Amino acid sequence: MFTVGFIGLGLIGGSIARCIRERHPDYHMIACGASIQTLHMALEEQVVDEIFPEADTNLSRCDLIFLCAPVEYNIAYLKTLKKIISDTCLITDVGSTKAEIHEEVIRLNMEDRFIGGHPMAGSEKSGFKHSNTHLLENAWYVLTPNDKTTPESLDLMLECVHDCRAQHIVLDYKEHDRIVAAISHVPHLIAAGLVNLVQDNDNTLQQMKQLAAGGFKDITRIASSSPIMWEQICTSNTAPIADILRKYITIMENILEDVEKKDGASINHFFEKSRDYRNTISDKPKAIGYIKPEYSIYCDIVDRAGAIATLATTLSTHQISIKNIGIIHNRSFEDGALKIEFYTEEAMEKAIEVLVKWNYTIIRRS
Repeated sequence: MFTVGFIGLGLIGGSIARCIRERHPDYHMIACGASIQTLHMALEEQVVDEIFPEADTNLSRCDLIFLCAPVEYNIAYLKTLKKIISDTCLITDVGSTKAEIHEEVIRLNMEDRFIGGHPMAGSEKSGFKHSNTHLLENAWYVLTPNDKTTPESLDLMLECVHDCRAQHIVLDYKEHDRIVAAISHVPHLIAAGLVNLVQDNDNTLQQMKQLAAGGFKDITRIASSSPIMWEQICTSNTAPIADILRKYITIMENILEDVEKKDGASINHFFEKSRDYRNTISDKPKAIGYIKPEYSIYCDIVDRAGAIATLATTLSTHQISIKNIGIIHNRSFEDGALKIEFYTEEAMEKAIEVLVKWNYTIIRRS
């Protein structure tokens, strides 16, 4: 009997557990280390078969263990697990930073038993009660094996990723931390900095806050994230964040100098360069490096009750699946009132054909 253990069972751990249970009902599932209420909820919903309040010798039966607690706790659990797990048990984690846990794995001489993992998914809601089987669907799931990882261990993790219907990518753990520093961690710092900038420089009538909409709200939405979580990320991925942040500050210092000198050519190049690269990320139907392709269109619709439902029904009747649909709140910088994303380029092209026939105004990026 294949046995899977979970230490911690929140939003990510719970969602992974649900996916494994759905795909492998014959697996034996164990959970521990979470709150008693959470453990009993998971047991009652038959997501797991056994629960234990602590990580102890019960985990010696596991073939695979997911560390789903905060990063510093996951690191601490490694020392305990080394004493109790079998020689064939594989350990993985779901933390958003990888260097610290990999370095502890190396120190404990556990490289052959560990593959790092980072499911790049989440929600504004947290906890096991909000976990589901589609949270990781189509999301990137990064795996960070090491020099002692066996092909069999990597295959096992790839199977788990596919069970979650996620998209896998294999990275060196140091490169992972450098990448997420640039695409996630520093942007969160920038967003928080912009919000603090407005708060600190607003007038007594708070008119900056009053007029803050469109672009400002869009680029600062992530500033509403958990301060505790971001404190932990910044203190665990310090060196890559500091490196990328210094480079960003240099870019801002350079554009500051160009603005002060009213150097129109340099300012134009600054925005032209960013526009051209940004368009390759979200609007062109080809992947660039690690960037996932996106198939999307913009559609102008009248703001009335049922308008979005009518459009969605029109596509559904033609067997066109929608990946995501969202209202564009900032009309100053985007064409169309609605952005619609599709799973494939074929679906996008078919949707354009259908919607044009129904007299919708469609805008697509060149």
